[in-house]
Amino acid sequence: MVGARVWVLADDRPGNVAQAVGVAEALGESFVTQEIRYDRLGGLPNIVRGVSLVGIAGDSRESLGPPWPDLVIAAGRRTAPLARWLKRQSSCRLVQIMDPGWPGRGDFDLIAVPRHDLLPPRANVFQTLGACHRVVAPLLAAEAAKWTTRLIHLPRPYLLVVLGGGTKTHGFPAARGTELAAGVAALHASEGGTVLLTNSRRTSPELMAAVLAGIAEPRFIHRWQSGGENPYLGFLGLADSVVVTGDSMSMCSEACANGGPVYIFAPPELVSAKHARLHRSLFEQGFARPLGGDMTPWTHPPLNAAADVAAEIRRRGLL
Repeated sequence: MVGARVWVLADDRPGNVAQAVGVAEALGESFVTQEIRYDRLGGLPNIVRGVSLVGIAGDSRESLGPPWPDLVIAAGRRTAPLARWLKRQSSCRLVQIMDPGWPGRGDFDLIAVPRHDLLPPRANVFQTLGACHRVVAPLLAAEAAKWTTRLIHLPRPYLLVVLGGGTKTHGFPAARGTELAAGVAALHASEGGTVLLTNSRRTSPELMAAVLAGIAEPRFIHRWQSGGENPYLGFLGLADSVVVTGDSMSMCSEACANGGPVYIFAPPELVSAKHARLHRSLFEQGFARPLGGDMTPWTHPPLNAAADVAAEIRRRGLL
């Protein structure tokens, strides 16, 4: 059995896991990542799964025993029944990233949610600006070092474009890609240097083609679909300015960890009301600007919701 003060429950949602790990790393404590797999019952509603191991695959149950942790950090609704079960076994403290849903919110010692989620106030709710993440200065510096020599032939400054795509509820047509490229081209012409672009698994071939058609050389393009080493964090560490599409709250939050100019491309029909609320907050607090507006360079403190959550954990005496 493992013996660490902090456990992170890591299921099959990489984005959720990254948020939980980001908080654990910000605490500065050693922690153990418990790999959680679900069986065929894992998709049942939490009201059915209750406070139990229902839905947790047998091999994932084997490491869930004493010595118990002092603190469990998890993210997303599907981990909530397991987290609550662990508290019943051990009296550990529970920190949940994002709303665990009903029932059982009262079992969590801290629920960290972005302000744009509009979760009603409760004594155990802590609101953050943006999503938690792992993108901190040492990580960016280490990743940037891996790519410095590979890009040394390309002139600075580096303008990074982080391209997402359609979501379950909103499309991202190629015509909007042409509009995005025009905004990037205007910035590129103003700043000079090189465009670095990386896309995501949600980027359609048509959208990618439309964007690339409007971006001039010099440029360095990484296609997620081509595989190989992912340069995303290295590019973010090297970037002098960033353009990010507004379809991902994590991408927008991570872009603002850079500390330099961030421009968000988010026409209203591309994003949900929740996303739009985040963008407005980032604009109002000086972390980002809409693409196509003021291009005067500026700086801001790196945005790090994970550090804010870790500080709140300490403040409340949860660890």
